Amino acid sequence: MLSRLMTGVLAISAGLAVPATPAAAAAADATRTPATPAYTISLTSDAAGGTWTGHESVTFSNPSATPLSEVYLRLWDNYHGSCPSTPVTVSNVTGGTAGALEVGCTALKITLPTPLAQGGTAGIGFDLRIVVPSGVDRFGHDGSYYFIGNALPVLAVRDAAGWHLDPYTNNGESFYALASDYDVTLDHPSSVLVPATGTSTDTAGTSGRTVTRAVGKQVREFAWAAGPFKKISGRTAGGVAVNVYSVAAISSASARSMLNVATGSLDAHAGRFGAYPYGEADVVLDNGFWFGGMEYPGFVLDLVNSTALAHELAHQWFYGIVGDDEYSTPWLDEGFTDYATDLYFNKTGAGCGITWQSSAEKLTNSMAYWDQHSNRYSTVVYGYGKCTLHDLRRLIGTTAMANLLKSYAASHWYGISTVADFKAAAQAAAGSTDLTSFWAAHRVEG
Repeated sequence: MLSRLMTGVLAISAGLAVPATPAAAAAADATRTPATPAYTISLTSDAAGGTWTGHESVTFSNPSATPLSEVYLRLWDNYHGSCPSTPVTVSNVTGGTAGALEVGCTALKITLPTPLAQGGTAGIGFDLRIVVPSGVDRFGHDGSYYFIGNALPVLAVRDAAGWHLDPYTNNGESFYALASDYDVTLDHPSSVLVPATGTSTDTAGTSGRTVTRAVGKQVREFAWAAGPFKKISGRTAGGVAVNVYSVAAISSASARSMLNVATGSLDAHAGRFGAYPYGEADVVLDNGFWFGGMEYPGFVLDLVNSTALAHELAHQWFYGIVGDDEYSTPWLDEGFTDYATDLYFNKTGAGCGITWQSSAEKLTNSMAYWDQHSNRYSTVVYGYGKCTLHDLRRLIGTTAMANLLKSYAASHWYGISTVADFKAAAQAAAGSTDLTSFWAAHRVEG
């Protein structure tokens, strides 16, 4: 099952240094490319909000000393089709030459006219069609309510290991993206609300239609929903606007309760890891989801479940702000987010116990391993993942652990976390306490 989507229901048993220059971590990265993506998207929906057509363009730079001869688009939701019949269609590519769909139709190579040298900028554009399939999923619909996660094509990342063209996993996530800017215009019937990533403004469109413009700065993904949702709104003590959108079957009391969890947990996470930078957060509730919850920047799909929601909102920091390669190292966001959820609910990790089932089982295994051992994925990545952080806190002390996570988030703000990075930061926080045996016992490799 999906990692974020398992969280609250299945996987969880139950003095801040805000970065002065938060983009520094991303700006200092001269390896990962294409960098500084800026997406501009304009889409128009059908009468229901289930089919969207329009245009997408993206500009990018190359900070790497190795020229960029090509870029790859990840069309993640084509996993939900039957390749070569796909729900997401890219056509009329400009700025490069499109190849054939690869990796189960989820990757599209676009060869650039000339290699892009270090420091150079370029852009591509294409027409886009999205047809949301059946199924109450992160990309799917529940009757007249449409959930449109991972539908926009995004640039794949090339780093020291090469191009990341991992397959889609329905057990967790395959996603790995750099912090990007999105400017998205959604033209839809006025009867259809469209909660989305970023800060949204509505203007009147043609007769009976509304144009919603959603702008997200320094976000890794963009997602939205469409349907005749009920909506209530609030604001955190820190000033973040929070909107809760519910399908008809969700009671007003449940929606209000989840709004309270959202505002409370956003403030708590901000206090521990740094101020929430996106200004707005949208929560979409539907008890028909087969999973506990799924998060995107500023946008969460969730059951009515307080633990799941607190977890998904913690992902705004771990993977959203502090990114990672989710296919290679899912612990870096799932374990950290489960730990943050425990802290929000005042859980100390008492009774944490780790029992490995094989010599191959490691906390830092990739989704390639967990897709082959899916019955252990939740137990290890979530359960043992948060227990490892609780154990580290007990070893180095509560204050040192709190300072470690605050400073680590600040130093990786809008950047990418790796296992080696975190181990080095933890060792620095531990001082004279050598963590070598700790990492070995908890099977944190890298």
